[in-house]
Amino acid sequence: MDIIVLGCGLVGSAIVRDLALEPSFNVTAVDVSEAALTRVAGIDGVARLQEDLSSPDRVRDLVAAHDLVIGAVPGFMGYRTVEAAIAAGKNVVDISFFPEDALTLDSAAQSQGVTAIVDCGVAPGCGNILFGHVHTLLNRTDRFLCYVGGLPVTRRKPYEYTAVFSPVDVIEEYTRPARYVENGRLVTREALSDIELLEFDGIGTLEAFNSDGLRTLAVTMNAPDMKEKTLRYPGHADLMRVLRETGFFRTDPITVRGVSLRPLDVTAALLFPKWTLPEGEHDFTVMRVVIEGQREGEILRYTYDLLDRYDPATGTTSMARTTGYTCSVAARLVADGVITRKGIVPPEYIGADAAAYGALMAGLQERNVVFRETIESCGRSAN
Repeated sequence: MDIIVLGCGLVGSAIVRDLALEPSFNVTAVDVSEAALTRVAGIDGVARLQEDLSSPDRVRDLVAAHDLVIGAVPGFMGYRTVEAAIAAGKNVVDISFFPEDALTLDSAAQSQGVTAIVDCGVAPGCGNILFGHVHTLLNRTDRFLCYVGGLPVTRRKPYEYTAVFSPVDVIEEYTRPARYVENGRLVTREALSDIELLEFDGIGTLEAFNSDGLRTLAVTMNAPDMKEKTLRYPGHADLMRVLRETGFFRTDPITVRGVSLRPLDVTAALLFPKWTLPEGEHDFTVMRVVIEGQREGEILRYTYDLLDRYDPATGTTSMARTTGYTCSVAARLVADGVITRKGIVPPEYIGADAAAYGALMAGLQERNVVFRETIESCGRSAN
């Protein structure tokens, strides 16, 4: 099978390396940056192609000769990339955090007879998958809550953060209004709001704040309370709020001494180098998913905890492992005919399919990405 991976950043290159382990796969890695492509240089079965992926027409041409498309471009390019793959009649698995509603592409994917899995990373992604799975085990689902973050082991002031995926998409988490469901109603809150402190074994105290990670769950799942929050070291949210409110993340041009520029472009040039994970330093991914509901009158709470760390043997960041391997395992399930649903396939649909869920979790465990499950009884329902 011929697979093309569009985007060869930290996560995209991890996907390429994992897929290349399958002898039956011929993998082509595409990126506009030659430096990015060097991440996968010398891997057997991997061809490299330097191309600008910003043109949907060019994307359609590139994917035409391949059986499966992997989308690993920055979020602002993601929707058009998935749309182009669908127009070319190709199955696609995508991890880009694009702001548009992926479900608007469902009719096009259905008419082309293709499987288009979206948001197939760690979050969104694994949280949705776990929710979809537990939802099938309950008679009624009442609450979904997901906490997730990727952080450096070494804390350095003032940010105490490194961007282990596209920094532009990190900024989206700080600016895009957060949608969640409360008492059965869709509610919109400011990003970085409602800060709370949580304790995690092996990590200590982290802060959680609202971010727009609920995504398709707000439409596809029927639960009265659903929310996703991002995790950072304490104090980070307040610092990002100062930058945001001052205008450093604005995308509309301003004029400075006769020069028109976007504040975000200046911020990116100054801030992103400080968010680079230094050579030899490690990151970790921490996630907690809590799902509550009722089964045969009993109130149950399912909790899933993940603590994943940088892999020094391969030099793969934890965020690349947890996000990339979720995508590469799902791609294998499409290639093997385990996932056959046509149209837009959000990750919760994978979780709701017992065979797909079992195969995906087994694939993650083989790669040492392990969720610890705890099931608690919270008494009997009064209803």
